[in-house]
Amino acid sequence: MGRIAELEALVAQLTRERDVLRASHERLRLELELLKRRIFVAKAERVDTTQLELEFATKLAELDRLADTVRPAEEAQEKRKRARPKGRRDLKKVTLPEERVEIVDPVLEGWVAEGRAERIGFEESCKLAYQRGGLRRLVVARAKYCAVNQRGDTEIETAEMPKETFPRSMAAPSLLAHVAIDKHCDGLPLFRIEDRFVRDGLRVERGTMCRWLEDAGATLGATVVAAMRAEALRTAFCIATDATGVLVQPEPLPDKKRQPCRRGHFFVLIADRDHIFFEYTPKETSRVVAEMFKGYSGYIQADAKSVYDVLFLPPEEKPPDDDGAERREVACWSHSRTKFWEATWAKSVVAREGLARIGRIFEVDAKFRKKPPSEIARLRDRHLRPHIEAFFTWAKAEYELVKEQRGLLRSALGYVVRQEGALKRVLEDGR
Repeated sequence: MGRIAELEALVAQLTRERDVLRASHERLRLELELLKRRIFVAKAERVDTTQLELEFATKLAELDRLADTVRPAEEAQEKRKRARPKGRRDLKKVTLPEERVEIVDPVLEGWVAEGRAERIGFEESCKLAYQRGGLRRLVVARAKYCAVNQRGDTEIETAEMPKETFPRSMAAPSLLAHVAIDKHCDGLPLFRIEDRFVRDGLRVERGTMCRWLEDAGATLGATVVAAMRAEALRTAFCIATDATGVLVQPEPLPDKKRQPCRRGHFFVLIADRDHIFFEYTPKETSRVVAEMFKGYSGYIQADAKSVYDVLFLPPEEKPPDDDGAERREVACWSHSRTKFWEATWAKSVVAREGLARIGRIFEVDAKFRKKPPSEIARLRDRHLRPHIEAFFTWAKAEYELVKEQRGLLRSALGYVVRQEGALKRVLEDGR
């Protein structure tokens, strides 16, 4: 009997180990499928929204009634009221420089001169025209003076040259601005800008323009960009940030031996959708993040990476050298949606319901996007809050069922449950 009990215990142990290995194998298989899709199929997190609407029609209808959401029929009626104007655009209402071309009839003009006819006006129509600007030669003429000094000698004096953007450069500020706009706003490479100058009648070498842009970048980085960053930290309501890793090629050694690339990090900061600037840091640590946002008080939208936790510590946990600024964390609903999208690869109905609920939250909020902030806050409180509250009630209940199970679904539900306060921040202010 003892031997039988021993064997039964061994079977039970092996069964548990088998189940663990099966679950581990399934998780690895799903992760592999997800990576293969991102690499070979598409990085976009697409989902058949029509299928989700059909699958969870009853649940979404209940949420719409709870939130007093505008129904599709009412939306269609509102869109019909705001139909786009039809017909040709009236160019006389457009603010543009005007060039007038008057067309006369030579025969009738002769009759007018003879008194046999009278010109009574013009039949006018408008077209859009274009006039090439092109390069200009800017002559800087400094006045020269002949004057007698105190000793009675005659001297020639010339008016002082005003400050230049770049000393001894042949480019005026207007040309520097034109090249910078073509390169950085219109995305034209320098060789195409060079070709355009050739068509305008004068070749400007791409190497010369490259030096101009390098000097302009160094100048603006130390002046305009620095001022932009200071203003953002001083006045911004919300700064959204994220970071990505980059490989940095090392300087070549004297013996020309190959070296491995080191890893650096680029942070992007978007201040009130007004200022956008990038910062390179060798490391992505809490100390770096704290220094980057030093002096800023307001909302910060970031992912849930632990390096950002230092920004939102309670007063009793802040380090002695803290700047005393008050910051409020704003979490990203798109990151939350990504977690549920990944969990759908496990064929999880719960994950699909999460996608449907978040999709409805996005859909409702999109209706208020063009309204004033105060109106957005009011409409969000009335129509969006019930959807969000219902989402977290559902997420907490589902998380309790899977919190002991490893997998993508637990990660998705755990993420939103832990980030509840930061995800609800959208309800605090319409901006």
